[in-house]
Amino acid sequence: MLRHTPSFAATSSASARWVLPAASLLLWAAVAYSAVAWGLRWSATGESAGQSTASAHTLPTLDSAAVARTLGATPTAAVVAPTLASRFQLQGVLAGGASQGAALIAVDGKAAKPYRVGALVVEGLVVQSAQGRRVSLGAAMDGPSTLVLELPVKK
Repeated sequence: MLRHTPSFAATSSASARWVLPAASLLLWAAVAYSAVAWGLRWSATGESAGQSTASAHTLPTLDSAAVARTLGATPTAAVVAPTLASRFQLQGVLAGGASQGAALIAVDGKAAKPYRVGALVVEGLVVQSAQGRRVSLGAAMDGPSTLVLELPVKK
C-alpha cells in the first residue's frame, strides 16, 4: 500500500505554528515595554500636585524681537500715548461773559457733549472760560489753564 510521507513544506508548517505566535508575542512585548518606558519618562518630567512651580523645568527665555527679525518682520515705531490735547476736539463755542458760555466738546472720539463754564469735562479738567473760538480747560475754575482748545479754521 501506499504510504504517505510528509513533505518538507508540511514539516516546516508544523514548526511555523509556534514560531509565528512567539514572534507576535515578542513584538507586542517590545511595544508594551516602549510605551511604559516613555510614559514613565514623561511622568518624571511633569509636575505633580505636591511639587512647587519653582522645581518644575523652566523653558529658556526667548528674545521675541530677535525671533521676529529672523522671520522677516520689520521694526515698527513705538506706540505713542495720546497727548492730553489729542483727546479733545472742540466742535462749537457759545461765548458769554466771564463766568458764562458753553462749549461743545468731543472726548476720546465719542459724540460731542455740551459743557457749561465750570462743568467737569473729564476727571481733573473743568471748563474755565469760553471766548470767541477758544475754550480754556484747567484743574479748577480759578487755577491756571492746563489746556486751550480752539475751533478749527473753516475751509
